[in-house]
Amino acid sequence: MLGATVRTKQLAVLAARGRRRSLHGIATPPTAVRALIAAATTAWHLRQILGHLLTSGRVDSLGPALLRRAISLPSSPHHLPFAHRLLLSLPSPPLDLFNLLLPPLASSPDPSAAASLFARLCRGGLRPDAHTLPHVLKALARLAPGSLPFVACAHAEAVKSGLARAVVYVPNALVSAYSACGHLGRAMRVFDEMPRRTVVSWNAALAACADNDCHDRCAGMFAEMIEAGFEPDQTTFVVMFSAAAELGNLALGKWAHGQVVNRQLDMTLQLGTAAVNMYAKCGAVSYALRLFRRMTVRNVWTWSAMIVGFSQNGMAREALELFGKMKDASIAPNYVTFLGLLCACSHAGLIDEGRRFFHEMQHVYGIKPMMKHYSAMVDVLGRNGRLQEAYDFVMDMPVKPDPVVWRTLLSACQLHSSKDCIDIVIKVQKRLLELEPRRSGNYVMVANIYSDIGSWDKAAMARRVMREGGMKKMAGESCVEIGGKIQRFISGDDSCPGFESACRILRELNINMRRWEPVDQILLAGADI
Repeated sequence: MLGATVRTKQLAVLAARGRRRSLHGIATPPTAVRALIAAATTAWHLRQILGHLLTSGRVDSLGPALLRRAISLPSSPHHLPFAHRLLLSLPSPPLDLFNLLLPPLASSPDPSAAASLFARLCRGGLRPDAHTLPHVLKALARLAPGSLPFVACAHAEAVKSGLARAVVYVPNALVSAYSACGHLGRAMRVFDEMPRRTVVSWNAALAACADNDCHDRCAGMFAEMIEAGFEPDQTTFVVMFSAAAELGNLALGKWAHGQVVNRQLDMTLQLGTAAVNMYAKCGAVSYALRLFRRMTVRNVWTWSAMIVGFSQNGMAREALELFGKMKDASIAPNYVTFLGLLCACSHAGLIDEGRRFFHEMQHVYGIKPMMKHYSAMVDVLGRNGRLQEAYDFVMDMPVKPDPVVWRTLLSACQLHSSKDCIDIVIKVQKRLLELEPRRSGNYVMVANIYSDIGSWDKAAMARRVMREGGMKKMAGESCVEIGGKIQRFISGDDSCPGFESACRILRELNINMRRWEPVDQILLAGADI
């Protein structure tokens, strides 16, 4: 290793001498320059060699070799920008050089560089091929949703070149890119038009449905996949666990888990984490904990899923204890971990602990709070009656609060309705009116707060503003799982199956309850029941 470093420095010195000699008409031989390129190990070496090529006028002939060396170097924040600039400096770079640079740029912290390179490629008259488009679409998916026009352009290129039908991984990437942009319809159109599909194609379509909140459709597509004769893999069941978790459909989640066992699929880290998350979100915390304990390998997402599961199911102390074990296992928490902890503190009334976690997140672990964290901290304070402190916290935020933060505070005011909080209600209402002038739920909460404290005139005024503005209260909705299916009931909607029979049963129950006579509490106290 030391010898290689010495050799590189010697070659760099030779390059410098070569630059000086080339100015006097004696050029360094191409073989020596190629040796310098092969020995380069840092961005500094690359810049030295590029300087020599520029002064000797040989960038056109040896620049591609330098670019390939730059791309082959281990990941560094300096190598890719250098390679990007070098490619743009070449007069007429061939398509294969673009294809070499696009994959690392698409996976880099700045995928916009891959998008701009694609635009440069097209302006230069080159036609993207099967090695170009998947990486470009990957970058555009990471830049979604603002990258939709570029995705459409890439789609047009794929259609014109025939790649949309000839190469299966191009439409696969199109499905994912359209899905990331929130256009499920376009993603499914691409999927439906595919002449040939693989398991990856089905997984991309399933993930598109799950990512765009069409979880029922996701479950239906899984059945179509099996009927079409495709064998699902771990990625398939990760998506199915996610769909079951969002639907709260424990039966679907258990069935998917059973399929994993029956098919003898390896319970990978990602799959196990998805299963823990599913059981926790479906309320089966004991199942989630049992699976969590059986996992031999866990990462921060596994721990966070279990902590969030405890928090969402009212098990705050268990969440905090698990966080202690997580730190003992030397697993650094992430932003999801702290969301779960703040949620636990909110529901359990642990104000001091909530403050401590919010401070630790920033000053111990260096995690910059997201708007969700600010909203969760407002909930910690507001839900437990610290309304003025919660308002002061919002006013001191280093970023502009979004409507969710203000609505969280308004909801806390509704929970602790009293004449003492009216000043805060008026201020919050004003902010929400500026941000969401057409959201009816805000007016409903304000009207309810005024009604709770007996300010009937102001409550009526809030409702009158709603009526005059043409705003309507969102219909209430409830769900119940029957036979493994989720049945939704919406207030005022009598079109759901079984509506009449449900109403008949409710009427019969109402009649029987009216006939019931209360039992003397003194007699009941002496009864052996």
